[in-house]
Amino acid sequence: MTLAIIGGVLWVLGIIALLTGVFPADAALAVADRVWPILLFVVAVTIVAELASKAGLFDVVAARLATLARGRTALLWVLVVALATVATAFLSLDTTAVLLTPVVVSMAVARRLDPLPFAFVTVVLANTASLVLPVSNLTNLLASEALGGGHDPVAFLTLLGPSALIAIAVSVIVLTLVFLRRLPKTYPNAASPEISDRLLLRVAAVVTFALLPLLVVGLEPWMPATAAAVVLVAAFAWRAPRALGIRLVPWSLLVFAGGLFLAVGALEALGIGRITAVLAGSGDDLVSLWQLAGVGALAANGINNLPAYLALESAAGSPARLAALLIGVNAGPIVTPWASLATLLWHDRLVAAGIEVRWSRFVLLGAVIAPLILFLGVLPLVW
Repeated sequence: MTLAIIGGVLWVLGIIALLTGVFPADAALAVADRVWPILLFVVAVTIVAELASKAGLFDVVAARLATLARGRTALLWVLVVALATVATAFLSLDTTAVLLTPVVVSMAVARRLDPLPFAFVTVVLANTASLVLPVSNLTNLLASEALGGGHDPVAFLTLLGPSALIAIAVSVIVLTLVFLRRLPKTYPNAASPEISDRLLLRVAAVVTFALLPLLVVGLEPWMPATAAAVVLVAAFAWRAPRALGIRLVPWSLLVFAGGLFLAVGALEALGIGRITAVLAGSGDDLVSLWQLAGVGALAANGINNLPAYLALESAAGSPARLAALLIGVNAGPIVTPWASLATLLWHDRLVAAGIEVRWSRFVLLGAVIAPLILFLGVLPLVW
């Protein structure tokens, strides 16, 4: 609700800018033409992930991983890391935060393991692993569109793949050193999750796993995501119509994102680009890229990563600088709770599950991980 209220205020400010002529109508139409495919993808992939979760897909996958680990906590840890990374890379960081978090927590509780280490793995990797593909983060979709040539996953991986690998590795190493030694080396077996409709589970599994490669073959991401959403909605309308509802659509996020695009467009018309250019500097040398990544991370932790990216995008005039900005606004916002929407959603899910998390612990971990990623993750951009 808070997100929708903020978005509503931004819409009002943007409309005022339009009516007063501060923000020209043709510029507003250009913004709309740029963002509608991105927002459509967000809606479609959210529906796919929500319905797959309702079908029990994530519960079954987590239970299979626990069985595959054969009671060895270290192996289960590695498998959860892999699951969080893949979920983030293909289905976006919000999916990992919202849908994977309760699944991983319940899996740990059922096996008498402390759920907090696994919860921290999901939220940190939801942010830091969101550098992998264009579909991993809304900022990536904006950046890949700005790079030209469509949302090409190969070009994106070529540019940011090494940095993404560093971000994931740093996150996993720090989290492993902090948490794994506190967990028992083994855990007992637990009952398999109950599935009410196995046919629906199979349909959800086929659709979801078919969607993953389609998101990286060069199609506009909204196309396969929308097709997958339509198939799953049809399957649920047939088998479990009560699971369908207007709440499947992430309205708060849409209102917030739409208002934000409009407000930032108005600010750019007022000349905010001149201010961000001074803060972000220029040049593709290592120090300049560190500066841009650092400013992006500071702005993201100060306000939020999406407005931070939008405000600084015009200051990133080359592929290397755009990549440095993404490192800052994707992997950097893990210090303050509000820096990433995924972090706030993650906390809401933990509260709903009855898990208490001290924000001080989150801040301390982020204050260690984020600077390391910023320092090391920018290095491949100049190699």
